[in-house]
Amino acid sequence: MATPTLSKPEDAAPVSDAHLVTVTFRIRRFNPESSAEAFWQNYEIRIDPKERVLDALHQIKWELDGSLTFRRSCAHGICGSDAMRINGKNRLACKTLIKDIARLKDGAATKPVVVEPIKGLTVEKDLIVDMEPFFQAYRDVMPFLITKGNEPTRERLQTAEDRERFDDTTKCILCAACTSSCPVFWSDGQYFGPAAIVNAHRFIFDSRDEGGEQRLEILNDRDGVWRCRTVFNCTDACPRGIEVTKAIQEVKQALITRRF
Repeated sequence: MATPTLSKPEDAAPVSDAHLVTVTFRIRRFNPESSAEAFWQNYEIRIDPKERVLDALHQIKWELDGSLTFRRSCAHGICGSDAMRINGKNRLACKTLIKDIARLKDGAATKPVVVEPIKGLTVEKDLIVDMEPFFQAYRDVMPFLITKGNEPTRERLQTAEDRERFDDTTKCILCAACTSSCPVFWSDGQYFGPAAIVNAHRFIFDSRDEGGEQRLEILNDRDGVWRCRTVFNCTDACPRGIEVTKAIQEVKQALITRRF
């Protein structure tokens, strides 16, 4: 029997790029080492429209401009590190498909895809912002289980109904998409912001926790829940589908009734 031979790479049929489209990405750039002013820069690439904005940013960085700077880690919508404004809306670049945001016609986008950093936080470089104020607000609401007495000798059990009470707010991935979409946070960075309140909600309504009163007093501050204007930007921006505005209203109600 004749031994089969493997075809050489040069004998392979060329890969067709007929499915690729031409898209212009208009990206807001800022480099504090070279200029005090931000500027816009356009990049034109050929890419599969079923790819994500994150893939496009990788292509630009790896093939066109290595100086482009942005955060990303897991690339699967879990770490929350690649939140940015895409076409004027806060989104995760790793969950946003090009075909869903680019107006495509005859193999090309009719308008550029506009990418810029999230608002309300100081831009450090290009699409990277200083997240410290955001995480400080998160730490301030004590996002951990608080209990009294001796350490338990067995697991703290909880019913399915008790868990369901706060299940929605356990989904937060701390991407800051909700907080940086809030007009109140834009105008006053002292506001705790939706994400911090969501993470306080997760423990305030946990039947095993005993620190609810402490958290409510923290959020009763002038920069707490009462600053919320119920605009619903935060709920619209959340990539995990959390009912952020509802959670904030439930914390307000708990402050009034002291029932949680």
